[in-house]
Amino acid sequence: MVEARSHQHTQQPWAWAKALILMALCLLLTSCGGGQPSISLAPTSEIIRKAIALQVEHSQTALSAQLQAATPNLTIRHIKVDQLESQYLAKLPTYHLQGHYDLSLELPDQTLEQTGNSFDIYLQRQREGKTWRWLKPEILPSEENPGEPKHWLTYRVY
Repeated sequence: MVEARSHQHTQQPWAWAKALILMALCLLLTSCGGGQPSISLAPTSEIIRKAIALQVEHSQTALSAQLQAATPNLTIRHIKVDQLESQYLAKLPTYHLQGHYDLSLELPDQTLEQTGNSFDIYLQRQREGKTWRWLKPEILPSEENPGEPKHWLTYRVY
């Protein structure tokens, strides 16, 4: 019986040490993994193309209205993403993408080709994971640091 007690006392310090190490590892793993959404959930090339088209359409619609001209048909091709950053905005995974694309503008009497246009867009995956939204930063004149927008206009990417 004395041997059984001494055996328990020699294993008990190791059991506490193992439990303490295991808890520390779990704490480290959970604290490191929660900061950014996974890149594997980033938008597909089709979603990126649709978002760029939406962004171009927004600027073309405003320009066409000012010029009182028809809005041109556009085709986005050869998209190249140069930089992809992930973050959470409003607790939803959001991806900041920068890169280049080629654009065809089909006007009533001609077609214009533009190559190497740059894009800088934010895309946010919605809760259910089925839809995406393009986030357009809204810089207010009163904001101290215009590099970090606090207000966003959002548009569903179809």
